[in-house]
Amino acid sequence: MSGDPKSGNGGGDLSDRLRRLDEKLDARNAEEMRTKPAPPPDAADRSGFTRGMKLSGDFVGGVVAGFAVGWLFDKLTGWSPWGLIVFILLGFAAGVLNVLRSVGALPKYGERREK
Repeated sequence: MSGDPKSGNGGGDLSDRLRRLDEKLDARNAEEMRTKPAPPPDAADRSGFTRGMKLSGDFVGGVVAGFAVGWLFDKLTGWSPWGLIVFILLGFAAGVLNVLRSVGALPKYGERREK
């Protein structure tokens, strides 16, 4: 009854119906490809460049902040060069952690990683 062409259910066997469906889908996909604007060829390059700039900014920001705090600490306490050395190392560690968090290797601050 369901595959009977005389019953008015679309007619033909399953392979014919699947072939017609494939043809319709191919035609629809071809039409969408013609009307859809193509992305600029360097969009992926810009995305990678942007991400690289963000990661380098995260790292350099940590080191620069460590330098500034260390320099200020040295000026206030007179312990020159020890404050600068310690805080540059802390800034370096903070920059590395920021980069690892940005790429998803570590959970964001305050979040717990699902096991």
